[in-house]
Amino acid sequence: MNKNFLLTTMLCASLATPALAAGDVPTGEEKMVAYLFTYFNSNDPKDEQICYAISDDGYNFTPLNNGYPVISSDTIAFTQCVRDPHILRGEDGKTFYMVVTDMKSSLGWSSNRGMVLLKSTDLINWQHSAINFPTRYTKKWKNVIRVWAPETIYDHKAGKYMVFYSLRTSDPGSFDKIYYQYANEDFTDLEGEPKWLFDAGNATIDGDIVYNEADKLYHLFYKQESGRGIYQAVAANLTDKWKMIDGHVEQTNEAVEGVGVCKSLDGKSWIIMYDCYGNGHYQFCKSYDLKTFEFVQNTETKGKFTPRHGTIIPITQAEKDRLLKEFGNFKQPILTGFHADPEVMYSNQTKKYYIYSTTDGTPGWGGHDFSVFSSTDLINWSDEGKMLDVKGDQVKWATGNAWAPCIIERKQADGTYKYYFYFSAHNPKSNRKEIGVAVSGSPTGPFVATDAPIVTDAERPQEARGGQAIDVDVFQDPQSGKFYLYWGNGFMAGAELNDDMLSIKKETIKHMTPQGGNLQTWAYREAPYVFFRKGTYYFLWSVDDTGSPNYHVCYGTAKSPLGPITIDEQNYLVIKQKPEDYIYGTAHNSILQIPGKDEWYIVYHRINKHFIDREPGIHRETCIDKMTFDKQGNIVQVTPTLNGPEPLKQKKK
Repeated sequence: MNKNFLLTTMLCASLATPALAAGDVPTGEEKMVAYLFTYFNSNDPKDEQICYAISDDGYNFTPLNNGYPVISSDTIAFTQCVRDPHILRGEDGKTFYMVVTDMKSSLGWSSNRGMVLLKSTDLINWQHSAINFPTRYTKKWKNVIRVWAPETIYDHKAGKYMVFYSLRTSDPGSFDKIYYQYANEDFTDLEGEPKWLFDAGNATIDGDIVYNEADKLYHLFYKQESGRGIYQAVAANLTDKWKMIDGHVEQTNEAVEGVGVCKSLDGKSWIIMYDCYGNGHYQFCKSYDLKTFEFVQNTETKGKFTPRHGTIIPITQAEKDRLLKEFGNFKQPILTGFHADPEVMYSNQTKKYYIYSTTDGTPGWGGHDFSVFSSTDLINWSDEGKMLDVKGDQVKWATGNAWAPCIIERKQADGTYKYYFYFSAHNPKSNRKEIGVAVSGSPTGPFVATDAPIVTDAERPQEARGGQAIDVDVFQDPQSGKFYLYWGNGFMAGAELNDDMLSIKKETIKHMTPQGGNLQTWAYREAPYVFFRKGTYYFLWSVDDTGSPNYHVCYGTAKSPLGPITIDEQNYLVIKQKPEDYIYGTAHNSILQIPGKDEWYIVYHRINKHFIDREPGIHRETCIDKMTFDKQGNIVQVTPTLNGPEPLKQKKK
């Protein structure tokens, strides 16, 4: 659904002032962590509206609001359409400015007469003022036929915000030139009349200005119609004479326009982007000196993401969170950041739900701590912090590779609760991945780990070949009350736990690897998970490699907690990818039953779509969907969604 609001953020390619390093927040607020892309979608009037997308790296973007506009153009513009949005963070660090072309292209390329100025203090609600040049400037500019691609920059010398744009009239010999005016204090109008700023001797449009601290110069990037490319000019001050620089900026032979330049988050390079409008994609380049430009990639356009002429701007974590809260495409992923191997648990002690995860995003799966998140509705999750670190003093036998945890709550004889947290980590003594356990009286810790692992290679079933002692799962049999542990990559092993929950009954160790299948169907790879429903034990596991788009979940059933496992070749698939929705690698799950109800959810990770072709196995995010059963007790294949389930209703106190 289209939300009739406008949001945006900050500090743009064109923030560019000598007093600030481009990309910095002027008032010393938190650092920038992502980018916001402001654009419109096509020349169709319904698409000439402002849209937004977010990126963590400045090159790969995910549209907000499911690709729909974040403001209705018919509420702000004379033509009821707008194009070429440009965003700027103000000098006070908390006021934001936007300017857009007031134009409906279906009326012709010489049909627009003005622009729209917008101002916000929260990125959600915006004041707006539309300026029509022929009626605003009735003498010299009554014949204006084009007011294209306005942008804003703060002029420190003048102490005002400068709005610059290309302008053309219907007068003989007129061609597009870049003009400027200063905005009034409220950013609701332009002062004086248009003043010439720059032209290349022929049609000159789509200007974008940044300040480069390295050479103490303003850099003006523009499109020169005669050369059909993007060029550059420099000046010491905004209203000085601009010196043209030889050479093209674009790294393509395609027709281009709408250049935008933005300092990278680390401040070491510049991101240069332009619209390859004839071929339906954006192209991104990188520069370290604004003199030489290196091709990076073309942006994939698909579905509702077909961006045209826009700009990108760095944003803070708080601002990113605000945008996602207001205009997030969907409720998933449910955890912020990269988190894998999610383990979900309901606590009878706190009446809350918890998720424990592998901290992802580190090369070589090198994360060394576990995070815990809490929720009352399965949708909104609070970060409870790092609850165990295997690299420090908390776990004496391990040094890193904190992977795939599980946890169980056990009520003690005195009415209190204990939580047993099982995990895999690297043991430098054996140079193997082994399984440990830590205990706490609270689901969020602090947890105290035992001095030695609970499962090593010595506990490997004789039939098992290869693989590692990882991906642990813990389960209480509701029929016998006994507790069991399951583990294995390349094989599945199971064993009964001793009553202390800190060791296994080695004589009960059993090789449980489901037999048959192949990487495309139900061959066991890793991540066993066990639950019980209506007299049946369900065993779930992951198929194929964690970095594969084909990574998915299958299941079998048994009549006892240690098998044997039977697979119904007509009903074995639990969840798999949905590439048409950019959903890949859906696997390594846990299962949640709502207490007292036959209501079930699957919590799993998927591969972040921007990393499907590069390091997919370490860029995973946690999601949740509802899981159901047919009348025969078969799991109905779960279709992964972008919206997830509805929040659980809270009981009235």
